[in-house]
Amino acid sequence: MADEKEKKVTTASKKSEETKTAKAETKSSNKTESKTAEKKVAETKTAKTATKKAETKVAENKETAKTETAEKKTENAKKAVKVQKESETEELVAKATVKYARISSRKIAIVANLIRGKNVDEALAILKFTPKAGSEVLEKLLKSAIANAENNNQMNHSKLYIAEIYSNQGPTLKRIRPAAKGSAVRIRKRTSNTTIVLKERV
Repeated sequence: MADEKEKKVTTASKKSEETKTAKAETKSSNKTESKTAEKKVAETKTAKTATKKAETKVAENKETAKTETAEKKTENAKKAVKVQKESETEELVAKATVKYARISSRKIAIVANLIRGKNVDEALAILKFTPKAGSEVLEKLLKSAIANAENNNQMNHSKLYIAEIYSNQGPTLKRIRPAAKGSAVRIRKRTSNTTIVLKERV
């Protein structure tokens, strides 16, 4: 009987030890599983952060590329404007102006319309044989413009033409003439400012 009791006690102790070891193994396995799960979660988090960083880098690269292209466009536009200005300034121009000529701008305009756009030699011939009051003033002015073109800008006489010619009204001199019954009549002595611009034909 004592042997059987001892056997039962040993078997019970063995069972208790086995249960303890089983519990310990389950706990250790649970711990390892939880650790692996945490590792997986951490890896997924790091992967997400990496993808977010990559996306932000791509977006920043796109924005920088856009700003660079915009800056390049503005620089190209500025360069084009500079080239246009330089080409405009490179075009040779000769000018002559007469101010306060004692003739009205209407009388000058009648003759100016005849020679606008003509070559300088043809314009001189037209002015010489046009019986108008403004032809004498314009002839002197045109000769002055031709001299400016040849001496100051070294332009070719044979290529010169009248690119612009215009006459504006200057100050009016006011005078009085006696009239009937002691009255007076106002006389307006008109003046004009005339400009001729010469260029070379291409």
